[in-house]
Order: sequence, then C-alpha cells, then structure tokens
Amino acid sequence: MDRKSFWILTFGLVLVNLAIHFLTSTNYELHRDEMLYFEMGNHLSWGFASTPPFISFLAFIVKNIFGHQEFCVKLFPALFGASILVLIALFIKEIGGKGLGVFTGCFAFMISTAMLRTCSLFMPVIFELFFWFLFLFFVLKLINRQNPKYWIWIGIILGIGFLNKYSILILGFSTTIALLISEHRKLIFSKYVLYAALISLLIVSPNVIWQINHNFPVITHLHELYRTQLVYVSKTAFLVDQLLMNFTAILIWVPGLIMVLFYKSEKKYRLFGYILLIVVFLFLVTNGKSYYTLGIYAIMFAFGGFFVEKYLIGNLRIVNYLIVGFSLLTGMINLPLGLQVLPKEQMGKYCAIFSKYVTTAPMRGENNNYFPIPQDYMDMSGWKELAGIVSVAYNKLDMNQKKDCIIYANNYGQAGAIDFYGKKYNLPHATSINDSYIFWAPDSLSATNYIVTDGHLGDIPELFNNYIEIGEIKDIYFRENGLKVYLCNHPKPLLNQFFKKRIRENKEVYGF
Repeated sequence: MDRKSFWILTFGLVLVNLAIHFLTSTNYELHRDEMLYFEMGNHLSWGFASTPPFISFLAFIVKNIFGHQEFCVKLFPALFGASILVLIALFIKEIGGKGLGVFTGCFAFMISTAMLRTCSLFMPVIFELFFWFLFLFFVLKLINRQNPKYWIWIGIILGIGFLNKYSILILGFSTTIALLISEHRKLIFSKYVLYAALISLLIVSPNVIWQINHNFPVITHLHELYRTQLVYVSKTAFLVDQLLMNFTAILIWVPGLIMVLFYKSEKKYRLFGYILLIVVFLFLVTNGKSYYTLGIYAIMFAFGGFFVEKYLIGNLRIVNYLIVGFSLLTGMINLPLGLQVLPKEQMGKYCAIFSKYVTTAPMRGENNNYFPIPQDYMDMSGWKELAGIVSVAYNKLDMNQKKDCIIYANNYGQAGAIDFYGKKYNLPHATSINDSYIFWAPDSLSATNYIVTDGHLGDIPELFNNYIEIGEIKDIYFRENGLKVYLCNHPKPLLNQFFKKRIRENKEVYGF
C-alpha cells in the first residue's frame, strides 16, 4: 500500500467518523459533567476538586471562540476521536499492516459502542484514550527502532496525560512491568529514561504543587468516589464488562490479543498483551470502574486489524467478511447505546427490549442501581427545563431584587445547567458547594432573595421566612426527576450561620 492510498483510506474513515458524531452530537442536552468541565473554562487553575486542569484549558478555548454552543462543546471529543483513528492507522502501518488491516482496525474503533459514546462526550476519558494510544504508539517506535531517545517523547506524553487524568500513571507502571518481563527490558536501562522522568516531573509539577497547597483534594475525591461508587463495583461485573464494552469488535480485538500473547512470530509485540493484562488486573483489584480500562483496548483494535490481514488469507479470507458483517450487525443493534440516535421515549422502549433479551448491564448505574435508559443519557436531560424554571423565578423579581439575588444549586449538575443554559436568560452564575464549585463559592451569604434548586423543601422552612415553589421537573428519563425550584426571600439569621458552617466544613476538606 503506497503512501497516497494509505492517507486516502485513513482520511476517508476519519471523515465518516466525524460525520457520525457531528450529526448526532446535539440530539440530547449536555451531560452534567460536561457542563461542570465547561464552567472550569471560566476559572482556569492548575487543579480542581475532581480532575486535573487539561480539560479546563480546552473549555477556555471553546468558550472564548465559540461561546455557549452545544455543538462546539462536542467538537473536541469528536476531533480527538478522529485523531485516535489516525493513530490506529499509523500503528498498523508501523507493524507492517496495509489496506485491509488499516480498514479493519479503524472500523473496530468506529463501531465500538463504548468508543462511540466516549467520543461524543466532553470529558477527560476521550482525551485519556488519545494520550494512552499516543503513549503506546511511541512505545512501539521505541521497540521497533531500539532507539532509547523515544523515551523523551514518552515522558512528554506521560506528563501531559497526567494533567488530563491521573490514571495514566497506571499505564506508565504497567508498561514498565511489561518491559521488564519482555525481551526489550534492556531499553529501560538508559539515561534517556531518567531524562524522560525529569521532563514528566517538570510538566506535572504545577498540578502537584497545587495539590500540595490545597491539601491533596484528589485524595479526598478518591475517598469519596470509593465510598459512594467504587464500593458497589462487582469484580464479576467488571470482568464481564471488559467483553461487553467493545463487544461489537470482539472478533477483532480478541484475536489481536491472542496473537500478541501467543504467536511466536509476533513475540516482539508481546509486551502490549502484558500491558493490557496488567492494566485490567490493577483496576480489578482496586475496584476501578469498568471503563477505566477503556484506553488500552484501542491498541488491540490495531493488532486485530493486522491479524485479520496477515493470518486470515487464502481460503480463510471469507472470514474477514464474516467478522466485518458480525461487527456491523451488532454495531447497528447496539448503536443507540453508543450514540443518542433515538429520542428519550423511544430509547426507553429500546432499553426495555434490550434488557429483556440481551443484558441489563448498559442500564446499570454507578451505585449499582438500574435506570430505564443508560445513566449517561439520564444525565443529558432536564437541564434546559431547569434553566427555564429558574428564569421564571428570576423574572418574578424586579430590577433591584435581581441585583440582590443568589441562585443556589444543590449540586454541580444543577449549577452547571443554570450557568450554561441560563445564559440565554441572562441568569447570574449559580452558587454551589459541590465538587469544583466549592472553589468558586463565597464565604458567606448576604443577599435578600434566593432561588434554590432541590428535590424537596429540606432546610428551606428553617432558613427563610417566605418561600414558594415555582416549578418542578417531571421526567422519568431525567436522573433528578422531581427536582423543584423555590423562590425564597427574607432569610432568617440562621441562613448565614448555616451556610458559613457548611462552606467552612467543605473548604477545610480541600485545604482552604
């Protein structure tokens, strides 16, 4: 396959992939996490409560170039997904693959339910996939050329990847172990490894310093994550999900894994199989979520494409068509689970049928509970309605009252929706003490008028002399179904004491 044909094929697949995401990216509302990350673009920092700073820089770019546009928020995930396709093609070319291998490996990525959803969400996961693949691509170059200078690039990628998601350290550790037990172990004993480590430390140092100055909120976040979510992770479900996440491409990536682990002719690449096994094992024993391992599978799509081209030849060539056919068929069946192609009501009917005849796994939530549609989709609904109800409450106030009004949201999802979708209503920024909003919250409250979003009255009667319910969201496909908006005024003296106590307790956790 000549250079021109390679790039024509690769960019053809990239254009198809981009079209798929551009045509579906705004079918649902933004995810609660996307709105949080987007708001971080207004508060650039070297660290946040639950994530490193990389995504905030991207949010800053989107916000200042395009403004509050759903389509533009989805732009970076789609572009990074397309970049991964290019890397898959280059990886296959590097190991000796040609047209069929490139097509099959890229097709596996494009048809994967998990990859489709990941490439549609403005979250650190898609950027993690990119940095993991780029890291492993340079590991491939390292062993193919036996040139230790590639460690410099590996160190740079590790550092930048760390600023996106700390879990890249798992990949770095797994790669080190895999190299030590492989035939390439001598590559570790090089001065360039030290240079790479120093470069990585230099890149990550601003975030590390920020963590130190803020009492390591990442540890607090991990502790809370384990207490509220990871404790519910079943090891059996975790292992089953390793097959289900990329089931549509299972006939491509599993043969790729088998090839690198057991074929003597491919012993050179065995360390990549070791890396996958070590990554899966580490997340298994630490109760990680199933998708934490997602970044390692794209590399097996590449090896799977290479396997199909190199070993399914002669009379076995027909198997190639069967594999692509199976992947396409299962991919179309699973498509609504990867992309928001069905309206919520139809998605509910689809999931009911899917759960009955296939598996309930895609509808399992982070707390091991089950939803009528996937949890991610439940988190992409109701936000526009919430902003609309808050605007109704806000417009009940006169101009002077509006200047003396605080919108208080019970969690970052509600706050993010008010900040993003409330832009068209000219709503003031929401106040919350949940997640990274804690860093932007005032130390005390002094307003006379408050708009409060909550699922129930809670402490409102004890904190305000007057309050009325403005509206309620009733949507079974909204994760916070029953969420209410209250307009409150004439706060009691207890309000500021109550808030100061809560804000102080929360900020102490983060080292303020």
